[in-house]
Amino acid sequence: MNQIITFGEVLMRLSPEGNKKFMQANLLEFYFGGTELNVGISIANFGGDVKHISCISDDFIGDTAISYLRKFDVSTSAIVRSKRPLGVYFLEVGAVMRPSSISYNRSHSSFSEIKPEMVDWEKSLRKGVWFHWTGITPALCKGGYETLKEGLILAQKRGMEISADPTYRSNLWKYDGDPKEILRDLLSYSTIFIGGVNEINEVLGTNFSYSEEDFIKASKLLMKEFPTIKKVFDKIRTAVNASWHKIRSRMWNGVEFRETKDLDITHIVDRIGTGDAYAAGLIYGLHQNFDDFKAMEFGAAASALKHTYEGDVNYASVDEVLGILDGNTSGRFNR
Repeated sequence: MNQIITFGEVLMRLSPEGNKKFMQANLLEFYFGGTELNVGISIANFGGDVKHISCISDDFIGDTAISYLRKFDVSTSAIVRSKRPLGVYFLEVGAVMRPSSISYNRSHSSFSEIKPEMVDWEKSLRKGVWFHWTGITPALCKGGYETLKEGLILAQKRGMEISADPTYRSNLWKYDGDPKEILRDLLSYSTIFIGGVNEINEVLGTNFSYSEEDFIKASKLLMKEFPTIKKVFDKIRTAVNASWHKIRSRMWNGVEFRETKDLDITHIVDRIGTGDAYAAGLIYGLHQNFDDFKAMEFGAAASALKHTYEGDVNYASVDEVLGILDGNTSGRFNR
């Protein structure tokens, strides 16, 4: 009874080597990822017991994706299969002043046909203590929203911690339904909010600024609107250019405001999945009973480290993240 549950699409990423554009490339590298899966694998790398729930293509690509999850000891027992292909996205990695570019091919993917009756939530949540969801899943298809809601209802009944990262991406919402109302519906089951004033403004229809004062006001209003939400955590990214970013985090836990120091990432290797790495570090820290500030620091350091790994997933260990918190940021050899 100590399992962390993630639910969402598994994607294959195709990308030219290095910083090439597709028109320059003859070879492509592939990685598996997906917002919620990235969180799950990162937590598993920290030693957590994780189960990922999804619908994956019933072919050799799907077999390879499942094998990838199992490599990290992520449980795949609740994954269902589909005759539709796995979702794919294409990435060109930018550098310095040239931004990265992404194109998705997921409208008719295996996950797009997920339905509530395909997931046995009673069985899937039997060992669960924590459920993590993001705004990507309900955006992809109506079945994703309905299936996720069923899981959240049961998770709440079981007294599970429910973390929400209600990322809003307008270009993903293609079916009938008000995104704001759907996200509000799902937030009513949640206990931890991972997001900042942007996400709060989207959900509440407000216009808070990025200031400390407005962040606290926004967090208080969010907690008033959704009484089950106990804490708000926000990752802040400052971009100097495409290759150099700074990461810090702040929180309002109903009692106090705290903020971490900036972590400089001066030579980004890959920034995909860095927000997921933050969520994973935060969830792991809270699950391990770190105090709120230490959990937030751990999440920010995990996010910073993810910028140094190619692919969608954070491969950092607990000791490596704690090393960053101890000030070991020189990158010197470990001997």
